[in-house]
Amino acid sequence: MTELFPILAIETSGTLCSVALCLDEKNFIELNFLQKHIHSQKLIGMIDTVLKTSDVELNQIKSIAVSMGPGSFTGLRIGLSAAKGIALGAELPIIPVPTFDAFAHQISEFVSDKSRFAIAVGANIEESYFARYVKKGNKVVTLEELKLIEKNNLENLVDPDEHVYGNTTELNMVDGPSAKAICEWAYLYGQDLLTFDYDYLEPNYFKKFIVRAKR
Repeated sequence: MTELFPILAIETSGTLCSVALCLDEKNFIELNFLQKHIHSQKLIGMIDTVLKTSDVELNQIKSIAVSMGPGSFTGLRIGLSAAKGIALGAELPIIPVPTFDAFAHQISEFVSDKSRFAIAVGANIEESYFARYVKKGNKVVTLEELKLIEKNNLENLVDPDEHVYGNTTELNMVDGPSAKAICEWAYLYGQDLLTFDYDYLEPNYFKKFIVRAKR
């Protein structure tokens, strides 16, 4: 899979704005900003900084991995638009990465084997994106597919000894995934997803965008 490297990875699905350049399976450079509504201001500059720090030219990159959602509608559009623009200009393929799968991969690195865990990320004021996984050896197996749940119902969906990660609970608060996790998922599992036909790539919004009028 060395033909994928260096991989430029972009994560903008949530509050975390993250860019990584994976030189190979062990060496990487990553830059993160944890701040709301800064993706449009920071992302391109972050990409430029990561490339300059690594002494890698844009024409030396072999592929771009980008977080596809679900997550922030605006954030996902910004990340994918940047990936498409760079890919088009440099004639690079894109690897579309399922955000929750990459997040589960990241979490699996610090939980023990056979651990069951859930990920809950806020979708709006009332709902969360939710999925459940188990670590089996070096892999993560999905126990419950991604779905929308009521935030108030989260405690009823998980066992008392089951950890929940994400931004909807004070316990195990994790903002992610990071761009490094996006990159790792891409080279471990995403080679078959690599495409030059990225005109038709769209973020996985998962839910419809609804404009709510103030009362």
